[in-house]
Amino acid sequence: MNKNRSMGWLLRAVGVFGSCAALFGSPVAVRHTEGIVHGFLVLRTLDGAPIADGDLSQVASGDQVTSHLVFRFKDGSLHDETAVYSQHGEFRLVSDHLIQKGPTFPRPLEMTLSGRGDITVHYQDDHGESRVESSHLTLPTDLANGMVMVLLKNAPAGGPPGTWSFVAATPKPRLVTLVATSVGSEPFMTGGGSRLATHYVVKIDIGGMQGFLAPLVGKQPPDSHVWILAGDVPTFVKAEQALYQGGPIWRIELVSPNWSRSAMPTR
Repeated sequence: MNKNRSMGWLLRAVGVFGSCAALFGSPVAVRHTEGIVHGFLVLRTLDGAPIADGDLSQVASGDQVTSHLVFRFKDGSLHDETAVYSQHGEFRLVSDHLIQKGPTFPRPLEMTLSGRGDITVHYQDDHGESRVESSHLTLPTDLANGMVMVLLKNAPAGGPPGTWSFVAATPKPRLVTLVATSVGSEPFMTGGGSRLATHYVVKIDIGGMQGFLAPLVGKQPPDSHVWILAGDVPTFVKAEQALYQGGPIWRIELVSPNWSRSAMPTR
């Protein structure tokens, strides 16, 4: 059997074995409850060039939290995600709604996900035609969609952060596993003071035969990096990650208000 025929057989085998799931973790225990938040963000390339302004807003009602993350790109593109989750003893995803549209995104997409496993994806195919895919997946209770930063803030002190399931936003949604590990602490400055942030690496485990083949065909998603300031009030500091499948790694950072005259809103 020649190399091309062998690879073709393996790729066809993905259809049989690709649904094999990797090991999933357990829901993360609530160590720090979430409340009202409004943070200002900037999205940059790894070279430091700003490409989008962002907001993270969050409200809590009883044990239920609604988190809204939005990036508005300079070219008019939009990344908009709203996650609703409960925090009664454990973090549990209720729903997640993701919108990506505009020239930044090669394939505009909108995905609605419920914790019960109902998933609807609106997207454009390779010919620019609008398509809708509706499906139902049996989802574990440790879904991390829209919650990765929150789960890392609640990682046990001195222990491994965790392993969680995640529904990848693609035309045909796929359940994958996120494996988070701590790789040490790194210093950063606030004003004249130095602080230490815990550096986490989040790997995507595709699982099954497809996961085995991913590095061979160049489809293994890149790792994400997240920095969290630990302590009694843990907080997000920075992240470096891709926002869509096959996309570049971008940096998410907190920003401070600019009070210069040029910042005055136009009427």
